[in-house]
Amino acid sequence: MDRSRRRNVMVLWGLVLLAIAFGALLHHRRTLTGLPLLDGALGVILGLYVCSHPAAHAIDLLFQARGAPDERASGWAGLGWLALNLLALLAGWLLIFLGTTRLVG
Repeated sequence: MDRSRRRNVMVLWGLVLLAIAFGALLHHRRTLTGLPLLDGALGVILGLYVCSHPAAHAIDLLFQARGAPDERASGWAGLGWLALNLLALLAGWLLIFLGTTRLVG
């Protein structure tokens, strides 16, 4: 695994953990900042940021598949990378959902 991919794995794991922690706080506490509207807006913004990384990786994969398919990660490494991106996407979606419910609730 090259250095840039390893760094992206750490960034994705960090974002997943951040989304889970913020989502748990948002779900279990009445308010984080004192303003439910601000809590919801922060949740939605953070969720969109978390989702942007897997989306960028998917776009990179689409363009990479056109140019040089031999450079793509295959086998278990490729499946692990895909699973981590899907986990980050799911964590971001859940955070967007929690933030949205806080915004309209």
